[in-house]
Amino acid sequence: MSKIKYLVIHCTATPFNMKVSREDIERWHLKERGWSRVGYNDMIHIDGSLENLIPFNQDDNVDLWEVANGARGFNGVSRHLVYVGGLLCDSRSYKQADTMETYCKFTILRHPHIKIIGHNQVSEKSCPSFYVPLWCKSIGIQEKNIGL
Repeated sequence: MSKIKYLVIHCTATPFNMKVSREDIERWHLKERGWSRVGYNDMIHIDGSLENLIPFNQDDNVDLWEVANGARGFNGVSRHLVYVGGLLCDSRSYKQADTMETYCKFTILRHPHIKIIGHNQVSEKSCPSFYVPLWCKSIGIQEKNIGL
């Protein structure tokens, strides 16, 4: 158990308008990659709906049962949020962007010390296909909650 430090934002790296299900994520991560857990706690679908993939509570700790395998070296101190899309560019729909903004701001209310980062800030990947710190600033997130 560790204190939560980061909310890491990801994309599924799938084509625009391709629907992705929980079963797809489980197949890609557990069966095809051989991971012990999926890489995301929550997923934002194209229609803006939010689906929980790995349950977690709202305390300041990341318990073992809450860990997602989303960013090597950061999993034990992070929650991971993914939006469906992002293969070649930031393809978030308005509804996805709205849900993501609400999610991030709610997470900050629950964890005032948390830093929001993109997966591409801690690995050599293009995921989530946009620069999270710039987006955070554009929606009014305080500098203290923007990571790295």
